[in-house]
Amino acid sequence: MAVELCLLLLLFCGSTISEVQPIYKPPPGTLDFGFVPAKTYDTGAYHEPGAIGILFKIVHAFLYLVQPNTFPQDLIRKLAQQQFGNTQGDYQKPENVVLTLQAIYYEIGFIVSAALGLLFILLLPLVGLCFCMCRCCDNCGGEMHQRQKKNADCQRSCFATFLFVASLIISVGVLCAYAANQHLTNQVRGAKKLVNSNFKDLKIFLNDTPAQIDYLVNQYNTTKDKALSDLNNVGPVLGSRVQEQLGKEVRPALDAALTMAGAIRETKEALENVSVSVEVLQEGTERLHANLTDVKMHLSNTLNDSACNAAQAASTCNIIRNSLAQLNINANFSGLPGVSSQLAKINDVLKIDLSSLVQKGYAAFNDTPDLVVNQTRNILSDIKSVLESIGSNITTFTRALPVQKILADLMVHLTQSEAYVQDYFPLVEQYDFYRWLGCLILCCMLVLILVFYYLGLLCGTCGYDKHASPTTRGCISNTGGNFLMAGVGFSFLFSWVLMIVVVLTFVTGGNVEKLVCEPFEDKNLFKVLDTPYLLNKHWKNYLAGIIFKNPNVNLTFEKVYSDCKENKGIYTSLHLEYLFNVNELLNISMHTEDVALKIEHIQINLSKIILLDEIGKENLLNFSSSGIDGIDFSAYLTEINKSVTKVDLLSFANDLEARADQLPKGALENALKGHANNIRMIHNQQVVPLEQAMKYVKARSTLNQSIRLLKRTSSELMVKVKNVISAVNAAQDLINNNASQVIVQETKKYMDTIIGYFEQYTEWVKESISMEVAACKPIANVIDTAVDIFLCSYIADSVNTFWFGLGGSSMFLIPAIIFAVKLSKYYRRMDTEDVYDDSSVSGTWHFTL
Repeated sequence: MAVELCLLLLLFCGSTISEVQPIYKPPPGTLDFGFVPAKTYDTGAYHEPGAIGILFKIVHAFLYLVQPNTFPQDLIRKLAQQQFGNTQGDYQKPENVVLTLQAIYYEIGFIVSAALGLLFILLLPLVGLCFCMCRCCDNCGGEMHQRQKKNADCQRSCFATFLFVASLIISVGVLCAYAANQHLTNQVRGAKKLVNSNFKDLKIFLNDTPAQIDYLVNQYNTTKDKALSDLNNVGPVLGSRVQEQLGKEVRPALDAALTMAGAIRETKEALENVSVSVEVLQEGTERLHANLTDVKMHLSNTLNDSACNAAQAASTCNIIRNSLAQLNINANFSGLPGVSSQLAKINDVLKIDLSSLVQKGYAAFNDTPDLVVNQTRNILSDIKSVLESIGSNITTFTRALPVQKILADLMVHLTQSEAYVQDYFPLVEQYDFYRWLGCLILCCMLVLILVFYYLGLLCGTCGYDKHASPTTRGCISNTGGNFLMAGVGFSFLFSWVLMIVVVLTFVTGGNVEKLVCEPFEDKNLFKVLDTPYLLNKHWKNYLAGIIFKNPNVNLTFEKVYSDCKENKGIYTSLHLEYLFNVNELLNISMHTEDVALKIEHIQINLSKIILLDEIGKENLLNFSSSGIDGIDFSAYLTEINKSVTKVDLLSFANDLEARADQLPKGALENALKGHANNIRMIHNQQVVPLEQAMKYVKARSTLNQSIRLLKRTSSELMVKVKNVISAVNAAQDLINNNASQVIVQETKKYMDTIIGYFEQYTEWVKESISMEVAACKPIANVIDTAVDIFLCSYIADSVNTFWFGLGGSSMFLIPAIIFAVKLSKYYRRMDTEDVYDDSSVSGTWHFTL
């Protein structure tokens, strides 16, 4: 029942995700759903053995020597799937024989080692019995007589050294066994904290899952609020998009019309500047012309004087007379055509404010967002109702699920399990104490033997007197020999008991390490469990058959463990999509289709937008027919570029004065010089101002700029105006006839943006369910705690180290027995000895009793 409830909870954890929906690209504005609330799990499923870990590694290396073969996956699969009957014939089948031989080949290291242990168990007590009987018959060193040898001291020292080394090795083994025994007890006592930590994590797992699901459901409000925000701002959002698309043609057309309105004003200003500048320049040049004409007339009258007929003055007078034509103005602005007719027409055009008409067009076009808001008010109300219904459906669905009941049942079973563990943990500690005591007794057996050996070596070495004969050895030396023989006796008594324990723990602990711990670490054990039809001959995938009742679903122990180890969500780890069709349970896509249909029915009419009315267009045409293109711009520019006079009056005056100096002294000379001074005066008073005075310079510059501006404006003026009107008409036609296509396109994009929010929500829910909601790290921790820590690190490593130390010590009891027996002969007091008598015949030995 507990398993079923647990599975129901795990399945519920995955019931808040919908199927993967395609994401609109480019994606809409990213929504911030925050972080799914999650607490940190306390259990660290990792065990660091400490200093004793060195012994564990040594034992692992020894086991590798005993069993270097890799984990036999195929063999275990075949053995598990093979049907062994109760009859003898079933075991004699060829396939069963082959499997048996393969198993023996894999276990050959353990078999050989166990066989040697069994020989030890059988032979050592038998040898000990025979040895005792032999000694009782005064054989095998039992005769209390020692023959004298020349190398007796050397042998005694060697035997003592070898026995001491063997005893040290046995001591190391005892220490290893005791350390392993104590380590296991310490870990069992400290296991309660780790067990409680696992139960705490499981409770967090159960308690946090509903809160995480509620958080996912509540985050729909973020999606809804964003969608409602965009719907409330449909004018700025959709209207702006429509306006932006239409503006690609509308704005350039209105800009061109507005530019043309500015050109009309500039044209008027230019025409006025031309008229004023020409008047100013005409005034100056006409006065100069009158003065030059007057000077030229008086100079001509002077040259008609009879004095010029004289032979000395005739040629000079003729030269001066021929140059009189140069005394005239060069730039004649009086002959330029007027612009009053063009200016009058432009003034008529400006009676209509074209700029104001264009600005009205701008204003009408800029009201597009408001038009969208007014024309979509009813549809947006329906869409908001749909969004509210989605939230209501989600809330109704989550309330309909029996979450609290499932959680309550699971928590009850979890609490009962925890109470069961807490109740029986003292019993476990009690049994572990019995185990610890039994192992301690085994160690004490060896310690007892070692005590006799060490006391024998100590007493024998300290009490030995090399000058004393074997029959006169001291009490201490004799006691040392007796201790050694006592150690030998206890070795025969205890060794077979120790070896029985070693063989049993070796076979059990070694196979647990090789067949469970090592394959669990590299996950080969899961691969065996995932073998199709292994645990159930009718199910391809056992785990899928239990959870989904569908063994064809590809759900494996290895994948579930690996995903939980990475702290992924239970929905992903158990592939719960095969059990729940979440798209039916939480079908947001159905509602988004309703939203999409309603958005598609948005109809926006922009025919009320008038960019430029007929008055404005007629105004543009009147401007094009104002006649500015008929102005003789070349005549103006030609006069502007001319100098004021045809000749430099100063040069002319200087030349005239020089000519006068060539004439004879008299009235003619003085008259010509007077005319030269008059010409200089005209130059200084009239020509120089026309060239340098600000009034005339500004008039000439303004005239030049205005004429050039008018020339540019009039260039293909009719074509330009028609192009502007055509652009405005095309933009107006786009708004009146083709805006619906633009509106449909932008509405589709707007709809994709709204739908994209829901797609983001479902994708976020999927990602959260996969990685964050109901993260199943505690499940992997429970498995790691049970197998990797309790079974392997605590029990298997400690047991293997215990038999390794105990077995090593037991094996070295054999050489210790031999050396102790040999050495005791040199320490014990003999009943008889060999004595050499000098009075007797040379070379004759006598026995002294």
